[in-house]
Amino acid sequence: MNADDVRPAVEESMATELERLGSSKLLVARTNADLTIDRVLRAAADGERAAADTFEAWADDEDREDARDAFAAFRDQERDHYERVAALLEGDYEADDADGGAMHERLRALETTAERLGGVVGRSLVGDRTHLQVVNFFVNEGDERRADAFRDLRRETTAQGDQALAVLEDGCDDTEDWERARSAAEAVIGVAYDDYAASLDELGLDPKPIC
Repeated sequence: MNADDVRPAVEESMATELERLGSSKLLVARTNADLTIDRVLRAAADGERAAADTFEAWADDEDREDARDAFAAFRDQERDHYERVAALLEGDYEADDADGGAMHERLRALETTAERLGGVVGRSLVGDRTHLQVVNFFVNEGDERRADAFRDLRRETTAQGDQALAVLEDGCDDTEDWERARSAAEAVIGVAYDDYAASLDELGLDPKPIC
């Protein structure tokens, strides 16, 4: 296995979860069915703040220099993402709760470099679906300025996954490292999906698509 294999393998093994996370129900789950502009933006800002905190914790205790530099760069980018999303809100906003829910709890439990880099890949795949749904929300609102802002965030979050794979390529010593990275990516997506499904269940909604 190498860097070119990881993302396709994860996308194949987690195809059902990623497909459902890519549905319009995602924002329903993230906002507790409060699909207002303010609530969608606050949920997005909270997610970016949580990511910055996750990457900061990793950068603080990572031994490998290239991975530490990558995590620090992701931290700075996510802080910038948070500020850009907060600026789209009417009035000042400061995220009170940066725990990020189940997905970031799982990410913060990862300990090895390979697992964390794999976790970045998993988060980038979830983030791709999340940002797309926010883009679609603002397109439907006729708000191209905000839609464009989230298109930029989507591209930058996808690029984090690419960078994580490049660092993995440089530092993975054996097959076990690649498997750890792949398993971590799958676990992060799995936890994100379970959290999504549980949120919909509380609202009396089924996460399965209607055929």
